[in-house]
Amino acid sequence: MTFKVGIDFGTSNSGVAIYDGQRVTVLPIDRQNIQPEVVKTVLYVTRDYQSYIGQEALELYYRDNVNRQRRFVKQWAGEIDYRGADLHYVRDVYVYVDELKPGRLLQYLKTALRKEGYGGTQIFERYFSVGDLAQTYLSLLKARAEEILGQKIEAATLGRPVKFSQTPAADLKAEETLRTAAYAAGFKQIDFELEPIAAALDYERSLNQPQNVIIFDFGGGTLDIAIMRLGAGQRQVYASGGVDVAGSDFDRAIIEKRMLPHFGLGKISHQPEILEMIQAVPDWMALPDLATPLNRNTLDKAIRAGQAPARLKALQALIYNDLAFTFYNRVEAAKIALSDVGAAIISLDDREIALWELYTRHQFEADILEYVAKVEKVLLETLLAAGLEPGQVDAIVKTGGSSNIPLFSALLARLFGAEKVKQSNAFSSVVAGLAIKAAR
Repeated sequence: MTFKVGIDFGTSNSGVAIYDGQRVTVLPIDRQNIQPEVVKTVLYVTRDYQSYIGQEALELYYRDNVNRQRRFVKQWAGEIDYRGADLHYVRDVYVYVDELKPGRLLQYLKTALRKEGYGGTQIFERYFSVGDLAQTYLSLLKARAEEILGQKIEAATLGRPVKFSQTPAADLKAEETLRTAAYAAGFKQIDFELEPIAAALDYERSLNQPQNVIIFDFGGGTLDIAIMRLGAGQRQVYASGGVDVAGSDFDRAIIEKRMLPHFGLGKISHQPEILEMIQAVPDWMALPDLATPLNRNTLDKAIRAGQAPARLKALQALIYNDLAFTFYNRVEAAKIALSDVGAAIISLDDREIALWELYTRHQFEADILEYVAKVEKVLLETLLAAGLEPGQVDAIVKTGGSSNIPLFSALLARLFGAEKVKQSNAFSSVVAGLAIKAAR
């Protein structure tokens, strides 16, 4: 026997589910996670090219990388062949590489699919295309699901955002890259469903009469909207829309607007190489590449000269002790906490770094205010395309982690009425709907 499953390949989290015609079962793919049905969309690749996903990937990354030793060696990277006027010369190019680096942690694999101009990344001696990264992750996801089910999985319905990209050509390319990656991962049959429509299929099971429904799918990477007629055998998509705004943008906004002074912003003015390091803090994946002997020497000189020494020591620790991912997750945790409380603490205490920031919901809402207008705009545009007035909408179904942010819940309540706003399972409604679609 083989199964056809639903797979939610999400920006922050992923999942696998099956449907037997009556009940959806979301598989406990990540037994090391607090919520086993949710697996983090992270991939850890070791120097010998062993790959890991989810909580196992994170634990191996923390164990092998944080506060580890480094040893830089000079490595030939190629040569420059210059010809111009009467000059012709060839110059060798060398780079310093950390030969003790044990592995590479990658996040936002799905975002890479829709990032125009981004082809992939070098991991030690091999180049991994965007498709290679997706294939590696999906292969491991498939293997875990097969182990749980005790059967081969040959077919899957994969979720996809309403728009991978604003340009049709890039959108098509992203879907085809994901399709090719799924086939290479071992699936023999692949089809796609829009993620908000999948969430609608899950919500539909609770209806006993027809409704006009807005699915507000707001996760870590995108906001996706579907406006549909559901229930009593009726299923019609009136309109769908989306915008490239979501949780990762909010994390970056917090760091850029509140956290950079902890690393020297405002204290360093005439050293562009240090300012460049500070400005890279919001992109945790870029920080490990800054851990070069030249940058360490630059920071050491500035610290000895008394230029904001405590802050630059914190920046140095963030970069050279591999604390960037930890820091980013502390910021994300505070953001999530602010959906339930009025204030949260962002802290990081390690060698040469003692960061503490009280961050309030009021500050957070001020920091992301520019995104609220974008969300309202795409929501009203999609409603107009559906040919409906707000009063004709019976329910707004929220799903995805960012849909719990009070500022956006208040926006939905203002436009449609608080009594119409429904909360589905933020992490499983999409994968449940994909499983239903797969079964059908």
